[in-house]
Amino acid sequence: MKKQRKNNTEKMKNQKISWLAKAVYAAAAILAVAPTANAMHIMEGYLPPAFCIAWGIVCLPFLVFGFRSLNRRVQENRRSITLIAMAGAFVFVLSSLKIPSVTGSCSHMTGTGLGAILFGPTAAGVLGLIVLLFQAILLAHGGLTTLGANTFSMAIAGPFLSYGIYKLCQKLNVNRKVAVFLAAFFGDLFTYCVTSLQLAMAYPSEAGGVGASAVKFLGVFAPTQLPLAVMEGLLTVVIVIALESYAKPELKAVGFLKEEK
Repeated sequence: MKKQRKNNTEKMKNQKISWLAKAVYAAAAILAVAPTANAMHIMEGYLPPAFCIAWGIVCLPFLVFGFRSLNRRVQENRRSITLIAMAGAFVFVLSSLKIPSVTGSCSHMTGTGLGAILFGPTAAGVLGLIVLLFQAILLAHGGLTTLGANTFSMAIAGPFLSYGIYKLCQKLNVNRKVAVFLAAFFGDLFTYCVTSLQLAMAYPSEAGGVGASAVKFLGVFAPTQLPLAVMEGLLTVVIVIALESYAKPELKAVGFLKEEK
């Protein structure tokens, strides 16, 4: 009887996790059919070939470590696959939602902070690369030639800052939900700072050079991105709360929650 009750409890937990995953995937499917816009990802053909190659080379070591990290986690605990898939779907959902800016461009959330918090920054980089590749091919969002630059800004630079902020907050004994919010918020903003710098390096201003050009690009994205960063922080906190309710064993397995003594 005890074994049967344990199996029933396990089935209920799996059903809850499955329901949460289906909700995320359904949202991704809805957003996947959104009309194409001039989104924040650097679009196809916008960067000179030398810059495209250089950013791709810069990304390679991070992605290699990321693949190894994810592979090790899956081998250690197969249950982590569910969380990895959900983190990837979360990135796809948020980064596919393109919000028009008052300055004439478009902005979007990134979603990579969640993966960085749960699995580390290099693992989040792999999830971001997969999402960016699908978006470039299926949604004309970003591009294949600019994949390296977009991967570095959204899937490497942002997650590393998110991870660093979260770990710093842990050392300072900051409330976990506040730490998650700050990590996602600043990771989102940093992504756009790096993207602005990438664009400025490719197209420096005649008066003021790279610095002046970066300020101009930041001025284009900031009006929309600041509130979006707040939204991303709040949504990430909501997802973490849901995972703590429905997937506590999985969170303990990946080291996000400590085992109760």
